[in-house]
Amino acid sequence: MNTHEQFADDLALYALEELTGAERQAFEEHLAECAACRRELQAMRADLGLLALSSSGPQPPARSKQRLMRAIAAEPRDVSQPPVPAARSWWWSLVPALAALGLLIFGVAVWRINAGLKDQLAELQNRNQDAATRLDRVNEELRLLTSPDAVHVSLTSQKAAKEPAGTAIFSPERKRMMLMASNLPATPPGKAYELWVIPVNGAPIAAGVFKPDEHGNAVLMDHTMPQGIVAKAFAITVEDEAGSDKPTSKPILMGAVG
Repeated sequence: MNTHEQFADDLALYALEELTGAERQAFEEHLAECAACRRELQAMRADLGLLALSSSGPQPPARSKQRLMRAIAAEPRDVSQPPVPAARSWWWSLVPALAALGLLIFGVAVWRINAGLKDQLAELQNRNQDAATRLDRVNEELRLLTSPDAVHVSLTSQKAAKEPAGTAIFSPERKRMMLMASNLPATPPGKAYELWVIPVNGAPIAAGVFKPDEHGNAVLMDHTMPQGIVAKAFAITVEDEAGSDKPTSKPILMGAVG
């Protein structure tokens, strides 16, 4: 009966395909029965494969090969992975930091875009609010002009036949009024025109301060009529541009209701 120790020296030769003839047949018969030799053979073939990949050159002499194989067989086997080169390990250690930096840059870019969009949205909302306010004013003026109870009062110059003129329109039901004037001379510095509502009973009531344009035209749009007042006339005087509580000059335009 062949023993395991008899075939220990044949392992290297068999792994190198150098064992032939009867010795090879005897070793293969032992290999079929010995699990330890099969494991040793498998490990040795793995070592030889690594050795073949890492060396090249002329074929060594047979005796040198035998001594090398015996030395390899006697060495403890370690099939652990080769260490990662230091430079490669250093670069791989930077990957998480680079990824975090990329995410930070992306986050800042998204934040800036979002802030810009918010500013644009706020501007559009302000424009929309202004447009809605202007539209409401125009609609209110249109309702005043087309109101069934709208009263038109012509204001004429108190000095000459062909001088400044104006028309006051008011609605007792809607409590709204407006004024359109033309041919008004420019006011002195610090002065402006002031419209007055003259009630049936009581003192004149200030209804708005205005200045004409370069052509002498002026419009007071959609003013509120004083509450509880029945108008009998409208008048325009020249006052301080900040307005006055009562007329301080003679009317340059005046018109009676009805």
